[in-house]
Amino acid sequence: MSVGLSIGEAARQSGVKVPTIRFYEQIGLLPTPPRTDGNRRLYQDDDVRRLAFIRHSRELGFDIEAIRTLLTLQDNPNQSCERADLIARERLREVEERIERLMALKQELQAMIDNCSHGALSECRVICNLADHGNCIHHHH
Repeated sequence: MSVGLSIGEAARQSGVKVPTIRFYEQIGLLPTPPRTDGNRRLYQDDDVRRLAFIRHSRELGFDIEAIRTLLTLQDNPNQSCERADLIARERLREVEERIERLMALKQELQAMIDNCSHGALSECRVICNLADHGNCIHHHH
């Protein structure tokens, strides 16, 4: 039998759940590992490092295709890092746009709460604003 880690041990070491490891194999982010005579997957340290890379990339919000590209770049380290930089810049742009939307959302919610007089529901600013988008400060949130 070959030396290697079980899928459970690879999951424990990488912080990636077993079903997710199988999914990453299925979509080609992780190479299909060799199997024992008993049909158990055997993972190597490189697989665990790759899984950790994928997990960290997902935590930072990179989508699967960006991760696929980043893994390809990682597998060929003697090239320019320009493509990786572009991918990271695009993710940063997405994060900045999301922060803008969240800040607008925060302002809308704060304005609703601040304008609430705790009177009758028929005059409630929260209910009125939710019923009529025209009452909002921002048109997009």
